[in-house]
This record gives sequence, structure tokens and C-alpha cells, in this order.
Amino acid sequence: MTATTGQAAPPSRYLLHDKPLWRRLLLRPEAALILALVLVVVLSIVLVPHYLRPNANYTFSTLLLNAIPILFLLLPLMLIIVTGDIDLSVGSVLGLSSATVGLAVQAGIPLLVAAVMGVLVGAMAGVINGVLVTVVGLPSLAVTIGTLALFRGIAVGLLGTTAITDFPPEITKFFSGSIPGTPIPWQLLFWIVLAIVFGVLLHLTPFGRGIFAIGRSIETATFSGVNVNRTRLILFVLSGLVAGLAGVFFTLQYSNAIGSNGNGFELRAVTAIVLGGVSIWGGRGTLIGAIVGGLFIAALNKSLQVFGVGDDAIYVITGVALIVSVVIASIAGFISRRRKVQASVA
Repeated sequence: MTATTGQAAPPSRYLLHDKPLWRRLLLRPEAALILALVLVVVLSIVLVPHYLRPNANYTFSTLLLNAIPILFLLLPLMLIIVTGDIDLSVGSVLGLSSATVGLAVQAGIPLLVAAVMGVLVGAMAGVINGVLVTVVGLPSLAVTIGTLALFRGIAVGLLGTTAITDFPPEITKFFSGSIPGTPIPWQLLFWIVLAIVFGVLLHLTPFGRGIFAIGRSIETATFSGVNVNRTRLILFVLSGLVAGLAGVFFTLQYSNAIGSNGNGFELRAVTAIVLGGVSIWGGRGTLIGAIVGGLFIAALNKSLQVFGVGDDAIYVITGVALIVSVVIASIAGFISRRRKVQASVA
């Protein structure tokens, strides 16, 4: 029909953009972060003679094991940040869950029941955060800074400086071990299932579209039929629940329950999410980007440790990375808005 009418066929969808598909794929934050991740690993292999010893599987297995707690925490936290909220208590919830599991096992409660208790404690912490934000109407930043200190104080108060290490060795060996012949920890299989669930929830469901709508404009989302407060409450409960699960896994991985477990993990999780291209002001981002950010932070920390850099210096570097990523995102957003204004005037 096109030939007879003289009208051109409509262009393919990807041609409707002002840049070719390959440029748009390569210029995404995820692509730049993947390149940076590869560079960090390659430079570490080249510059550190014993980086892959005693064997490469061991090196990458420990890297992934160190990354898994952050990868767990960032799944629900990324969704919260997309709505324009934040949850800075996730590391403390992990520590509180760990203390709960340790005390339950010490009291003679079966490990499975103790693990469920740890997850439920995390979920209740999420309920507290969610109610204070959605029902009471307090800012999420103020609420979760307060509960960060509250939950950490409870965890430390329960255990003091005592570490509980009496866990079944066959269980702890499983949670710290890898699939035979590979660097893939068994824990990663649990995380992959959870990541798929969160990915589908965010990117392929009406609930996920509501999350993005809230981040762009609460008023618009409300008029569109999104139950804003219910969505935000669900996300905070999910955040606490997953942090509680991460606390159980972390405790069994290191066979160590102590109130300081998870200290500083919230900084690493937020840094990974923002580095992955998720807007700290909400409304934009992908779960893939956040995950790549988490792997980058883990690889960077591993490399710095191999180079002999202390934990205090690593926290400083992580903080600087967070500030730089926010500044770059702000500048990029300003340039993009200015170009749109100029294009509309022209």
C-alpha cells in the first residue's frame, strides 16, 4: 500500500530517537559502570601479583560473598529511592536480625525457627519505618536516621560486645561455600531468585509503574489511581523483611552473631544504587543498574583491601564516590533540561 499511496512507511521504534540505538545503549550509566567494573578487576589482576592466588575461583568467590549482603539490601532499597523516599536503617536492621538469630539459637530454639524470627524482626522494623512515614507523615530521611540509631542500639544492647558463634558447622559451611568447581556462592542462587522477583515487580507490573509515578509526582500518581501511602508502606515492609533475611544469611555465612553486623552497609547500598544511574530524587532508574553498582562497589572494596587499604579509608572512598555520583547526576540533569528548553524555543 505504501508504494501506491506514495507515503513512507513509519520508521522503526528505535529510529524515533535522536540518537542511534548503539549510542543510546553504550551511553547508559549501566554500560559505563560495567566498563569501570571490568577495569577495576583487570587493573587488580595486573598490579597485584597474588590477586588470583591461591586460585581464581577463591578470589572471585570471596568477592561475591562480600557483595551478597549489599546486593540483598539494594533490591527493595532501590524501589524506595525510585519513589523519592530513602531507608537508611537497612544495615541496622541486618544487625538486629543477626542478634535475634544468635540469641534464639543460644536459648536452644531450632535454627530454622530462629531464622524465621530474624526475618520477622526485620519485617516489623520495616513496619515501624513505614507507619512513621506514611501514617504519621514524617520525612523518610529523618525517620530512618532515627531508626538506624534505634535498631543498632537495640542490637548492641542485646548482645553487648559478646559474639555468638555456636551454629551448626554444616549449615555455616553451606552458606560460606560455593558451587563445586565454580566461584558462585550457594547464597547467590537465593539472591538471583529474589532479584528476578523484584525486577518483574518493578519493571513489568502496574505496581512497579506506580512506583515510578510516585517518584515523578505524588499528585499525578494519586490522580492516576495509585494508592501512594499503601505502596510506600509495602516498600518499607519489604525493605525490612529483606534486610532481616540478609541478616540471617550474613550470620550463618560468618558463623557470627554480634550487634555490629551490617555496620555501614546502608552507605554502600545507597552508593551502589546511585552509581547505577538511579536518581536520588526519584522517578528514574533500573534494577540492573543498581545491581551493577553493587558489584562495582564490591570489586572496588576487594581491590582496595588487597592493596592494603584500611576499612576507614574504604569508607572515605565510598563516601566520596557517593558525593561525586550525585554531583555528576545533578549536572547531567541540568544539561538535559537546558537542552530541552533550548530545543523547545528553537
